[in-house]
Amino acid sequence: MKQLISRRSFLKAAGVTAAAASMAIGAPAASACWLGDKSDVTILYTNDVHTYIDKQSPKLTYAAIADLKQSYQNAGKDVLLVDAGDHVQGTAYGSMDEGASIIKLMNAAGYDVATPGNHEFDYGMDRAKAIMKEADFPYLSCNWVDLRTGLRVLPSVKVFVRGGRRIAFVGVTTPETFTKSTPAYFMDKAQRKYIYDIQGGEDGKKLYDAVQKAIDKAKLLADVVIGLGHLGVDPSSSPWTSEEVIAHTSGFDAFIDGHSHTVMENKQVQDASGKAVTLTQTGSYFANVGEMTIAADGTITTKLIPTHEGMDAGIAAMQTGWVNTVDDMLGEKIAVGDSDFYVSDPATGKRRIRSAETNLGDFVADGIYAYFNEVEKLHCDLAIMNGGGIRADVPAGDWTFKTCKQVSPFGNVACLMSVTGKQIQDALEFAARFAGEGGKENGGFLQVAGATYEIHTDIPNTVQTDEKNVWIGSATGTPRVQNVKIYDKASGSYLPLDPGATYALAGMNYTLRNLGDGFAMFDGAELIKDYVSEDYLVMATYAMIFDGADAAGLPHLSSANSPLAAYPGYLLDYEQPYGAGRITIL
Repeated sequence: MKQLISRRSFLKAAGVTAAAASMAIGAPAASACWLGDKSDVTILYTNDVHTYIDKQSPKLTYAAIADLKQSYQNAGKDVLLVDAGDHVQGTAYGSMDEGASIIKLMNAAGYDVATPGNHEFDYGMDRAKAIMKEADFPYLSCNWVDLRTGLRVLPSVKVFVRGGRRIAFVGVTTPETFTKSTPAYFMDKAQRKYIYDIQGGEDGKKLYDAVQKAIDKAKLLADVVIGLGHLGVDPSSSPWTSEEVIAHTSGFDAFIDGHSHTVMENKQVQDASGKAVTLTQTGSYFANVGEMTIAADGTITTKLIPTHEGMDAGIAAMQTGWVNTVDDMLGEKIAVGDSDFYVSDPATGKRRIRSAETNLGDFVADGIYAYFNEVEKLHCDLAIMNGGGIRADVPAGDWTFKTCKQVSPFGNVACLMSVTGKQIQDALEFAARFAGEGGKENGGFLQVAGATYEIHTDIPNTVQTDEKNVWIGSATGTPRVQNVKIYDKASGSYLPLDPGATYALAGMNYTLRNLGDGFAMFDGAELIKDYVSEDYLVMATYAMIFDGADAAGLPHLSSANSPLAAYPGYLLDYEQPYGAGRITIL
């Protein structure tokens, strides 16, 4: 009897219904006696939507995906709708109410299960947990653990009975969440110790072990085991990529991925037993919805669908209402851009801001620098901005508050701190540790204002980091970052950084105070001023204090009109997509 109760509890915790649990006890895993004949099952999947809900038909939105799911159901087919993370943050439509409207749309669209991506934590731990409670669908993660209890925060497995078979999903969250969200959110209030872990391990073993344990559990409960992960395939995510997880585990039949924004219709990856596992990802921003078919004979096929003509009218009305509300709130014109501003490289279309200088990187950093010097009237020597916090290209033309919110959607606030030259050197060295490695991206790559520096990519990275990629010590070898210079207004020139001197450094609290992207070298630095303004408002304020007002009274965003143009010798060139030459990569 004790064994029976234990088995029932185990199945119930895994998401199997009470009736199914009763029938499953003592039944062999492959039994079809209670499940009926096998039929095709369709799994629709999304990832990295990032709140891009303002597209028009026939492009995909939640309204279109809801209609697509309903069309399968109307045809008598078994269908599930799942998401692989990063759905509540990215544009003003997510950040203006901290994801609440997005979750309402996902509820209405009929999502069945999701896994949290790193950006689900961007509004803080309390809000992340609240979001998951507001959802009508369960969230899964086999490797998010509460260190105070040693227990998982979320279930690792969810089982559905569809098409005469049991289908289990295993949720996996990227360990990069610590540094690609905000490490302080995973710590106690004093920021002295971690109280949550997203298991990864420096060699990946902690992650692989957590995933294998969840697979083993799923295989006791189901005929088909599918990974629902937010891991990605970028080399910079190693050893925590989906490909590496598959290769170091056995038992997955397929893996629905996110995080790297990769368009991957169907890639076959061998697991540890030599079995081929289907790996798929839709890209990002509703570029596609994935369609996975589990055939009656167990064969798995996938395809990506870029458009759907139908639309659920009720959800479309919800979307339009929220989009209009946000647009009304943020729609006021504040400036005119005379040039295109870039996150990406205009020559290749690839994202550049996480590995090299761009004019938008200069502009955002200059906005922080000018805010303290020109608006707050405080002395600021230099400003830094992580490239991962700058999210969208801006074409020439009208700028609104919404424009600034699209570029800087995270709700971080600017602060000013007194730091040493050594801390600045450590920060730049840490930020440049991946530069030149085959286009490897790093959200912590630093755009700068009031400074210049060189990155020597032929010098190996020797920065010390822990298993979570948080900085723990200076470079042990020759620095990659050299010839750092800080702008001196009095002389109108850039002077060599003095490691022993003290400088007033501005940036977002995400980087300077909350260990964002792993920047821990500022611990103990003196705070001069914090919480002056939210990221997008800092940027908007900078745009509004440009000269060159036109007939409508709107300032024009050109180098000559910047308030920083009055600083003798200050490097400005917003007309050049690659910036003013503040960062030299050798």
